[in-house]
Order: sequence, then structure tokens, then C-alpha cells
Amino acid sequence: MALWHGTLAPLGLGVTTGTFRRAIRRGAADEGAADYRITNMSAASTHYRMMKNSGKAGDFNFAIRKLTYTGEPIDPATLDFIDATFHVPACSMYGTTEIGVVLAIIRAPRIMSSSPARSASLSPASSSRSRTPTARRVLRGWIGELMLWRRDQWETTKDRARIDEEGYFYHCGRADDVIISAGWTMSAVEIENTLLKHADVKEAAVIGVPDETRGQVVKAFVVTDRAASADFVTELQNFTREKLSQHEFPRHIEFADELPKTPAGKVHRKVLREREAAKAAALAN
Repeated sequence: MALWHGTLAPLGLGVTTGTFRRAIRRGAADEGAADYRITNMSAASTHYRMMKNSGKAGDFNFAIRKLTYTGEPIDPATLDFIDATFHVPACSMYGTTEIGVVLAIIRAPRIMSSSPARSASLSPASSSRSRTPTARRVLRGWIGELMLWRRDQWETTKDRARIDEEGYFYHCGRADDVIISAGWTMSAVEIENTLLKHADVKEAAVIGVPDETRGQVVKAFVVTDRAASADFVTELQNFTREKLSQHEFPRHIEFADELPKTPAGKVHRKVLREREAAKAAALAN
């Protein structure tokens, strides 16, 4: 993303760019965007959440005319922050390292107002479908793996997606972020988005952990300024239950000072899964 969206493409178009090389303190991204009169900003969804959580955005006067995010799905609470702060809709791009950009959001008021997370196929080199692991095409509204028809064959993306009745694609996270508990298939992204709607939750990451009865259960890692307590755990569990199906609430919640991130700034769930696997192995020994 940094090489293409932030360097090669802007330079090829003669556009001035700005890059942070130092550790970003709280509110630094807001300050930089305002001071340098940045008009076009592209970032991972996590970066926008960091701006929201800094609480500093309201202190600055921005010149933003275009916003994009990529690399991971974005939660509704952060989209609300973007709308209220920048007064510019956040567009989304989706692609893979091997193929490039595949889907991009349409900046149409009808789409933006009804479902900000929707994407439409733009790549002329690819045909996109949502399919099961056996390549059977899924029905509209169902979740399957996003596959691309290129060079006379279906290529896997390892990402999940669903298609609505109008033919728009919804990115539903990585295929390895699926949690199956007692036969129920759950989306880590959907549970995270629900937790992020809670006023005291700054960041959240969800994974599946082993369970003797159900195979897997949901575990949530939560970053918050509120003191950890058993009552807070119960509150978050009930909050999730009220908004999702009963089986989707996090049976385990761990509070953390920060979440592991990839170099691109995305929440690194694989690291969390590896940590939990190491804990389980240590207990078994």
C-alpha cells in the first residue's frame, strides 16, 4: 500500500506526498494532516481508529477532500467518526498482492448512505464471485470465499465475501478468521464491529480458541481506558448478545494495553492465535 498508493502512483501523477518516518505520538496524524493541508489521505482502517481514539481530531481544521482505506474491513463506529470529522465519505479499495486492486467502493450518495461498506467490481481483468471452498457458487446473501476468474481458472483470495440482491460485494474478512463453534459459523469481523460500538471499547480483536465441548469458542481482546473487572466482562458479553445471535458473544474476554499489528498497521490476529496456542501447549505439558 505504501509503495503503490503512497509513493509510485502519486509521483507518477506529479502529486506532492507526505510520509511519517518517526513513531507517531497521540494526535500526530491529525496534526500533520491539518498543518500540511493534506487533501487526499489513504490509510489502513486501524489508522483511522487510532485517530478516533486519540480524541484530538476536533482540535484541528482539515483540508481533506478525499479519503480511502484498504487492507482490512472498517467498523461502522469509525465510519461515523470519519463522516463527523472530515465530512468526506471514506472510499474503500480491495485487492491482493498477487492480483492488484479488484474491488472499489462507488462514491454514490445512494450507496454511501445505505451501506458504506459496499463495493462494486471495477477490475476489467477479473470476474468476481463468492464461492464455497469446493467452488460451488453461493446464493445471494450467503457468505463464501471471494474467488477471481483469471486465465481460464478460479483463483482463491483467502477472503470471505457475500453478495447482496443488487449484486454488490461485502468484504467479510479473511477465511482463516472464521470461528466455528458447536456447528455455528461466526465472523470475527462482525463480532469485533459490535464490540467497537461500545463506548468504552477503543480497539477489539476476536479469535477462536479451543473448547472441549464446542470445538471453538469466541475470545475477544479489548483495549480500553476503563478498569478491567468481572462486571465489565459481563457487560460486554451482554452488549454483544443483544446485537448478535446468542452463540456469537465472546465467552472469554482479555483486556490488553495494545493489540499486535502488522507492518501495514492491521490488527494481527494470527499473532493472537499463536499466543493462545502456546498457552494451551504449556498447560498441556
